[in-house]
Amino acid sequence: MKGMLILAAAADLGLAALLVGVSGFIFGGGPEGMNGETGAAIAWTAAFVATLLAPLLGFFLLRRRHPGLGVLVASLPPIGAVFLAFLPLHPY
Repeated sequence: MKGMLILAAAADLGLAALLVGVSGFIFGGGPEGMNGETGAAIAWTAAFVATLLAPLLGFFLLRRRHPGLGVLVASLPPIGAVFLAFLPLHPY
């Protein structure tokens, strides 16, 4: 279980790095930037905090002798990101 939790934590940190890389499109002032639209900024911040707190909570649950729940909690942000990536959301 500890190995699965480490893999989930690595996926969470990769997702956090991706969010930081994409943040220029949300907060940037360029032609493709949204100039910090409130809803996008709130969603980005919530996603970033979730990707950082999920592995911490997972390791906390592992130490409290709930390894399965810890892996599940740490895996939720990547699973949610894959789910959201395939939703048919069209802004136009």
